[in-house]
Amino acid sequence: MNAKALTERLEGLIADKMGRDVVVLDLQGTGAITDYFIIVTGSSPPHLKALAEDTCVALKREGVQCFRKSGESDGGWIVLDYVDVVVHIFTAEKRDYYKLEALWSEAPRGA
Repeated sequence: MNAKALTERLEGLIADKMGRDVVVLDLQGTGAITDYFIIVTGSSPPHLKALAEDTCVALKREGVQCFRKSGESDGGWIVLDYVDVVVHIFTAEKRDYYKLEALWSEAPRGA
């Protein structure tokens, strides 16, 4: 699956699990080590955990393995690294604190 198709699949899985305020940043050509960031807000630590686990399980069934998972739902932030696409799942407070959209403000939005 190419990076764009993976990004679109991830967006669908996140929407199915009621992820909020989903933003896709196209980092191609920016010098970043990945092609896309997907940034999403979960409503609570259990919601973050469900978003991460259900996404990983669904993609694994489709033959797509998560390279690395970091963070904990209780910490308000989980990262799923699919190499070409990195998913950042935040609580609203942590998303506001890290401000990834501002850090990558020059990156085009959307896949």
